[in-house]
Amino acid sequence: MPIVENEALGPELKTRVPGPESRTWLLRLSRVAAPMGPIPEPGPMRSIVFARGSGSNVWDVDGNRFVDLAAGFGSLLLGHDPPEVLRALDVQKALLLQAMGDVYPSNAKVGLLEQLVEICGIPDAQGILGQSGADAVSAALKTAVLATGRAGVIAFRGAYHGLSYGPLSVCGLRESYREPFAAQLNSHVHWVDYPKDTSTEAAALERTEALLRSGGIGALIYEPILGRGGVVPMSDACAKELRRLTIDHGALLIADEIWTGLGRSGSWLYCGRQGVTPDVVCLGKGLGGGLPLSACLARREVMQAWSRDAEVVHTSTFAGAPLACATALATLDVLRRGAVVERAAAVGSVFMQQLRDELGPLGVTLSGAGLMIGAQLDGGAGVAGDVLLQLAKRGYLVSTGGGARQSIVLTPPLTIAPSVLTEFTSVFRDVLRGTLHGG
Repeated sequence: MPIVENEALGPELKTRVPGPESRTWLLRLSRVAAPMGPIPEPGPMRSIVFARGSGSNVWDVDGNRFVDLAAGFGSLLLGHDPPEVLRALDVQKALLLQAMGDVYPSNAKVGLLEQLVEICGIPDAQGILGQSGADAVSAALKTAVLATGRAGVIAFRGAYHGLSYGPLSVCGLRESYREPFAAQLNSHVHWVDYPKDTSTEAAALERTEALLRSGGIGALIYEPILGRGGVVPMSDACAKELRRLTIDHGALLIADEIWTGLGRSGSWLYCGRQGVTPDVVCLGKGLGGGLPLSACLARREVMQAWSRDAEVVHTSTFAGAPLACATALATLDVLRRGAVVERAAAVGSVFMQQLRDELGPLGVTLSGAGLMIGAQLDGGAGVAGDVLLQLAKRGYLVSTGGGARQSIVLTPPLTIAPSVLTEFTSVFRDVLRGTLHGG
């Protein structure tokens, strides 16, 4: 199978952004959807409403065409309408829409688990399927306490693992996410500052070792690259030392590869690139090829902790649903046979260098790996939101990151045409000059 590449279509704007149709739909949404986030200030709406997507492009309800450099928060690894995934969906929907989880599983679920335990990098692994990344993290945390008998967890400030109750307890991105629900969360979570560079590694490792020595710690969960935290990689040396410390003290190392895995970071798993074999790996986002699906994978001896006299399970009605498993199998096939992971590493390396050349003189710091790149802006809290809006007005969609929303996050489809990335780099430079420097 040749390497796939989306058709190179740049922006085409027919109205101002947001246009009148988007404004109408957003007004309708405001009447029926619960409000999330800070109370909005009076003024122009800052969002658009999607109508359709193809490849690396989306169109809003006004007919404006955008280049999608967010790709569903990194979940659309192969773009909006990968033909192989759509064919798998068509075939599966004609055969079986729903099975019965662990009671009467589908053959698609069995086949997917067989492939996942092969690629996860953990010898003799077994898995649990879920519907979201948060599901996978919940399964990992449950597995850890069953396997070790210890409720304590070490987590990193700045990391994001999801917002359902289990993951929320170890979500260090923003204190405001946890504070209203703190009384209902795991009280045995211990925090370490994420080691963002060599100057902070020593302190992070020292505190980690002290917490492990104190006893009661069953697991340490980490993102090999902070995702919503701003796309900041952990050094290989630091990750290896965390692996050594958890082994020495009998705790499980959980690698949250929900964003970084399956080629997004230019590797099947970034922890493997770091030379680290964790006890537990969490996958999600792009796994289902656009459908909700996640997986928690661990060593067989760890997963055997679920087998006990009194029934204990982690499942849900739609976990491992046939449609999502079928599209996941198709996605893995394209990633493997199309050399998409290798392409992401190569294209991402060139893109990163282009961004450094253009944005470095503006004081922007670039970080990340593969096609998972963060641009750290020097403009104060919330500056990335202003840049996001200005880029949308030029026809480019991105997301923001960092605890103070000071980073622009770029996670385009792994199949995006390099020429589109080159064009974006120039636009990004011009927007930053106007937004940050008034030029």
